[in-house]
This record gives sequence, C-alpha cells and structure tokens, in this order.
Amino acid sequence: MRLERLRVTVIGAGIGGLAVARTLALRGADVTVLEQALEISEVGAGLQISPNGFAVLRALGLDETVRALAVQARAISLRDYRRGEVLRLDLRALDNQDYYFVHRADLIEALAEGARSAGVRLHLMQRVSQVLAGEPAEVQTANGASRLADLVIGADGLHSVVRSALNGDATPFFTRQVAWRATVPNQWGRGPEAQVHMGPMRHVVSYPLRGGQTLNLVAVQERAAWAAESWSQTDDPMALRAAFADFDHDLRVLLEAVEEVHLWGLFRHPVAKVWQRDGLVLVGDAGHPTLPFMAQGASMALEDGWVLADSLAGEGTLARRLARYQARREARVRRVVEAANRNAWKYHLSFPPLRWAAHAALRAGGTLAPTRMMRQFDWLYGHDVTRDVA
Repeated sequence: MRLERLRVTVIGAGIGGLAVARTLALRGADVTVLEQALEISEVGAGLQISPNGFAVLRALGLDETVRALAVQARAISLRDYRRGEVLRLDLRALDNQDYYFVHRADLIEALAEGARSAGVRLHLMQRVSQVLAGEPAEVQTANGASRLADLVIGADGLHSVVRSALNGDATPFFTRQVAWRATVPNQWGRGPEAQVHMGPMRHVVSYPLRGGQTLNLVAVQERAAWAAESWSQTDDPMALRAAFADFDHDLRVLLEAVEEVHLWGLFRHPVAKVWQRDGLVLVGDAGHPTLPFMAQGASMALEDGWVLADSLAGEGTLARRLARYQARREARVRRVVEAANRNAWKYHLSFPPLRWAAHAALRAGGTLAPTRMMRQFDWLYGHDVTRDVA
C-alpha cells in the first residue's frame, strides 16, 4: 500500500531517523525530519555494519554509495592483551560477506542525501521540547512552534522525548564501565580486520576506516568512577594510555598516536515496554539502547526503519499497523540487547586460570570447528528484514 496521505514527523537526524525517513518517503509518505543540531553531522567515529544492516542499505538503493565510503571487513581477530592472537574469525566464510567498517559521519551524509533525494524535508536547529499523542499527534519545539502529524517517529536516541512520552522517565543503570573513542592515522598499514585486545577488566577494539587511511579505536574499562552518558565529552589521551599501559607493545604504540579522545559512561537501559501508541512510535536507541559489545546499534536502527515502513504499508488502522511493527521487532532486538549484555565479561576475564582456559577453548574451536564458530552468528547476520512478509 502506498502512503501518500500519511504525514510523518521524524525527530532526530541520526542513522535510524534518516533511514526511516527515506524508506517512508520512497513509499509516498510526506516526511519531515527535525534535528536540533546546527548541521547534519554525527559525533563519534567508526561503526560496523553487518550483513543484516547492509541488506537495508541495499533495499534503499544506497549500497554502492556506502561501499565507496567504507572498508569491507575480512576478519575479526581476538587477541590476548599480552600473548597475541587467540582466535581469528574469517568473515569470508559468511554466506553474505557484506560486512563493512564505515565512519559514522560518512554514513550519516549518505543517508541524509538519500533522504533529501526522496523528497524528505530536513529542518535543523529544531529542539523538541514535548510531544503529545493523539490524532493527529503534536510536536512542540523550544522556540514555541507546534507541528501536527499523523505519525511522530522518535529517532531521538538515548534521551528520547518520545520514549518519555510513551513510557515516562526511567533511570538507567551504570554498568561500571566507561569507553573511550578516538581515531588515528593508519600509519602501520593495518588491513581490513577488526582486532579485539582482551585483558583483565578491559578491552580495545580497532579497525580501519575511509579506505584504510584511518583506524577507529574503542577502549572499554571496568571501573567504579561514574562517567556521564555523552559522546561529546573529551578526556586526556594520557588517561587512556595509562589505563592500558600493561597491554602489548603494538597496542601501546597505537594509543601513543591518539591526540584527541572522547569518553562516555556505558549505561544499561531497558527495552521500552511501550513502543507505539496514538500516533507516536520509537525506532533505534530511543526504543532499545544496546551496549556496544555486539556492534549492532546501527544495524538495528536500519532494520527498525525498514520494518516500520513495511508495517505501515500494510492493511488496517494506523494503530494496528504500529502494533504489527512492534510485534515484528521486539523479540529480535531483545535477543540482541541480551547478547550484548552477556558479551562484556567474555572480553574482561580477570582470574588468570579462567582467562587461559577460556582462550584455550577459543583456540581449539577456531582450529577444530572454524565453520561452527562462524555459524553461531547466523541468527543475527543471516537475517534479512527486507525479505520478511508483514
């Protein structure tokens, strides 16, 4: 069903907001995106798009654009913080090898241009102060303006105004983990693989971006000291280097190249109980924030956007179509969130005998059953929401 009569306001011009805006506009909806920033940009650096997320980019006609901006991943190398490689996962063994490392700003630019070309209106400097459910729903901005829409989509991230309107305010749980994010020039010629250096209560993930010219770094440490949940706060690179001073020489050299670094606290948010009601609906982190230990935040937002548009194009009242969207997505995103919650401890084993035993098991699995090691991710990477039937 075409959606020419559907007036949609999307709050937030991040990955989820821009993706759902293009998807709906291509189906005929009248779509406006409100973004509080001065320009369409994104704080942060690299991200990973696994085959399940890339399937949505392909369906949106943006696959070749993103391929040109990204690095196709060939492997994931799990490494002991002092003893070298423990397990190497060959991503070429996947049935679908569309696994990419991309700079967040590059993906945002591709999605923004895709949204504009589909007829989406992007309005900047629009800070939303309140949303009101109804027929129509209402969006109020800080400058006193008001906008009515048949559907308001909350793609406004961790501190979503729309989530609060649907679920009330909730206090997230500090995981006692913080993360640093930085980029450095790839002066060592690192190839198209992600390396995960695993140590006691800490790990570092690194992979190339932008044609291999840049390396993205995400370093996570368990600690009691609280840090705010914001990607925009900076930290002293010396603090990052000190936290990983006992890691191997190669990683220490990498961290020496860091000149600017951002720090944020990792908080666990529950999956929203209410995703949609009376003309309001959530996508991406607004509905189901996930810790970064499955690298699925961007891909889940892309999947949400596609399934929401596909559900809206189905039969029935708007309320029935929105309920269908939640029903199609909730179990899958809960599984991803729970998997990410479980993954953190695997990288941070502190008790030496336990760490050695775990690493020995990984080595054995990689040697004796490498295909099985990769097949454990089929439920995630092998799923294509663009082929689902509503």
